[in-house]
Amino acid sequence: MGWLLALFIFLLLAFLAFSAFVGYKMVKPPRLIGDWTPRDLGFDYEDVTFETGDGLRLSGWWIPNGSERTIIPLHGYTNSRWNDLYMKPTIEFLLREGYNVLVFDFRAHGKSQGKYTTVGDRETEDVKAAVRWLRENRGEEAKRIGLIGFSMGAMVTIRSLAEIPEVCCGVADSPPMDLDKTGARGLRYFAKLPEWLYIFVKPFTKLFSGGKEVHPIEYADKVKKPLLLIAGEKDPLVKVEEVREFYERNREVNPNVELWVTDAPHVRTLKFHPEEWKAKVGEFLRKHL
Repeated sequence: MGWLLALFIFLLLAFLAFSAFVGYKMVKPPRLIGDWTPRDLGFDYEDVTFETGDGLRLSGWWIPNGSERTIIPLHGYTNSRWNDLYMKPTIEFLLREGYNVLVFDFRAHGKSQGKYTTVGDRETEDVKAAVRWLRENRGEEAKRIGLIGFSMGAMVTIRSLAEIPEVCCGVADSPPMDLDKTGARGLRYFAKLPEWLYIFVKPFTKLFSGGKEVHPIEYADKVKKPLLLIAGEKDPLVKVEEVREFYERNREVNPNVELWVTDAPHVRTLKFHPEEWKAKVGEFLRKHL
């Protein structure tokens, strides 16, 4: 019987070690760094850095466009400002619409400092740092500030509307509402691992990153600024029903919340329906920004 106990202990330790490895990889994403710049879109820009409240230097671009309105696009988990799927076309769209753009890499992504992502917790501090930089350095060009977030960036958009006074409106494209559900689905989506493993991985993600859980659904009663929610019926990470629940709750306190449901997968409405996306988002921004 002694060998059975030894085998059990070995398998248990191996399982915990594997769970720890998966948790580590989840909070330390690969860094996406590209070679294009706003100049490739026909616009001059400045490389900028600014510091978060917890001492990290974030890297980004300031793209002035002669406006008093500035929009900050926020990328998703494992991506950066160089994302070609939605960040590059969004930046170009906003510039063509006449807005100034400040775009940066979240902590632990792109060229920004930070060892671990907290997937929506401390990333709100990153947006606060960006807004503070705008107010201190480009005040006349940032009299109105809006956000457009994708996936993790959409989570942060929702939190920012509730927590950052200077942000006046936001677009949340494919926002996870329950991080546990989306995290479990993400194991299957990103790593081809079973969803049930998440319950064992989750403690290690919190241990490594030091972040706390963020569930945007908890902000449904707190957001009272204009918000456009975009959800896709083919999204494997975020269910339309979860976004709709937020919408139904939020509209009880927020007359300026909108929900647009498409047939697209995660953060791909802009790819599959570019003209509709631009028309819908453009109208929302013109109305509220």
